[in-house]
Amino acid sequence: MTRTDHELSILCSSESIPDSVECERGFAGLGVAGKLDFSSTGIVASLAVPLAKAGISIFLISTFDTDYLFVRSREVDSAVRVLKASGHFFQE
Repeated sequence: MTRTDHELSILCSSESIPDSVECERGFAGLGVAGKLDFSSTGIVASLAVPLAKAGISIFLISTFDTDYLFVRSREVDSAVRVLKASGHFFQE
């Protein structure tokens, strides 16, 4: 959840959103495994750049421990293929 002077944004499952609320639905999330050190650089770029080159839009949330990358549900398989081809691996 984030709040600014202009908006309140909440990320949650689609089932939790009342029909009357303006929202974007249809995203799938991928999490970066393990705790990330704040001195690490380039992690987000290593995810975002290959996806941008493939024309896949992202929504990213960084927490204290890690990063979460969201793509449209219809593009999740393509995103995984692009990230694997870029040297990333996935845990099931």
